[in-house]
Amino acid sequence: MLKPFPVHSETGLGFITMLRSVLRPGVILGGRRTPLHPHGRTICLSGREKAGTLAFSLRKFTQTRGSGVMIFRQLFDRDSCTYTYLLADPDTKEAVLVDPVIELAERDAKLVDQMGLNLIYVMNTHMHADHITGTGLLKKLVPSCQSVISKESGAMADVHVEHGEVVKFGEQELEVRQTPGHTNGCVTYVCHGEKFALTGDALLVRGCGRTDFQEGSAETLYESVHSQILSLPDDFALYPAHDYVGHTVTSVAEEKEFNPRLTKSKEEFIDLMNNLGLAYPRKIDISLPANKVCGLYNLPDDLAEKLKDE
Repeated sequence: MLKPFPVHSETGLGFITMLRSVLRPGVILGGRRTPLHPHGRTICLSGREKAGTLAFSLRKFTQTRGSGVMIFRQLFDRDSCTYTYLLADPDTKEAVLVDPVIELAERDAKLVDQMGLNLIYVMNTHMHADHITGTGLLKKLVPSCQSVISKESGAMADVHVEHGEVVKFGEQELEVRQTPGHTNGCVTYVCHGEKFALTGDALLVRGCGRTDFQEGSAETLYESVHSQILSLPDDFALYPAHDYVGHTVTSVAEEKEFNPRLTKSKEEFIDLMNNLGLAYPRKIDISLPANKVCGLYNLPDDLAEKLKDE
């Protein structure tokens, strides 16, 4: 059994926010979200007067039957600065992985096995351009799991999700919210019961995904983030798909107050995003073709060998 992380009333909260992570969700259900009763605890602390409510998770990292609290792990890829999330139900052990990276698929599969989890879905928030997804390799390492991505992404998957649908794993639920703008197929996965959202590249900590390639639209992204993410309660924790300076989590209240891009007017935001002058993504030419087919196309030799061995 995993021991609960120690919480000190005034000093331990920052460490807890860094330990949130994801175990993959289970079954896709049709229809709309049914709100869950909150099993976890969320404390709202007063920060700077303007900061509003800050979200800190006091999640217990446990597999004790009957605890009801979602298991959550946040994993990191140093090369692409990608966060992968492992989420699981503590009772049924059904789990999901969100945004895996192919070079670390074996790490993820090993962790799932060590924790005694039943991985049912490997999910992506969108079709990535900065790394090859680990979905295809994970399906070989864990043959019982299925791949999940939005229908609008245009990528192959076992299950395509749409706005308003619900992903279930055990007693846990994730609502699918369509948040295009970085790409047409971007979605945010919202857990109302545990008060957090996995925002992919749509919303980053004090930033957002670029909009200058892959069907990007600054206007669409602005509207998506404000209507589907920043409209959540202030104390919801937000977990991005990337961070480049060491942040691990933020909150709705923080981003509404401090995000230097999304606190601007729509017109100012569009002008800013259209003039960023960013470099061409380093891995886009190998990532996009592969990610259209679960990360299994025209791979570099070392990654192709891993798949061959499996």
